[in-house]
Amino acid sequence: MIETIFDNTTGIIYTSDALKCVFASLVMGLVISLIYMFSDRKRRISPNFAVTLVILPAIVSIVIILVGSNVARAFSIAGVFSLIRFRSIPGDSKDITSVFFAMSVGLASGLGYIKMAAIVTLIIGAVYFILMITGYGVLKATEKTLRIMIPENLNYQGAFDDVFKEYSKNYYLEKVRTTNLGSLYELTYIIVFKKDADEKKFIDEIRCRNGNLNITLCQREPHVDTL
Repeated sequence: MIETIFDNTTGIIYTSDALKCVFASLVMGLVISLIYMFSDRKRRISPNFAVTLVILPAIVSIVIILVGSNVARAFSIAGVFSLIRFRSIPGDSKDITSVFFAMSVGLASGLGYIKMAAIVTLIIGAVYFILMITGYGVLKATEKTLRIMIPENLNYQGAFDDVFKEYSKNYYLEKVRTTNLGSLYELTYIIVFKKDADEKKFIDEIRCRNGNLNITLCQREPHVDTL
């Protein structure tokens, strides 16, 4: 049975116990932040977000300690927090998961369940780190976006299929739209090239068929992750 360090019989929270909870939250927040930094294989790390993960559990812990079982105080603090507007760059689901991870640890610490918070940090942190390092769910082949401009009199259905089959492992037409007052079509393909495919030669063959109009090849734009 996991017990809280607070004395639930009197309802009194001593300063020493509260400081233990806050200190434990900071330590576990630091662990979460280190997991976040070292689990990102591409090292696309936000320093501000890393600092936030250290401080956030302690802040949540302090709020929980101050609220306690006082309902009126809980509504007052909720009103104060409702006045704050958080503005940050859009994150992905991995960042949102890290925030919830840090908040749950802070919540457990604020209620005095330090041992529980430590166990959760170690178990979930280890699983999180392993999944990120091993690239769980990441496609091994890199998808690219190919945009081709063609004249309106060119039937785009199957016009480039033989070229795609020669240079790519997989492809599909994602979007078609008209441009230049309807005189041109813009075709957007998602394509996965073969391992030793010559991209320049591939583009040259496409240019011979689209009348030397614009061709754009780039890394596929990441989807916005939502929970």
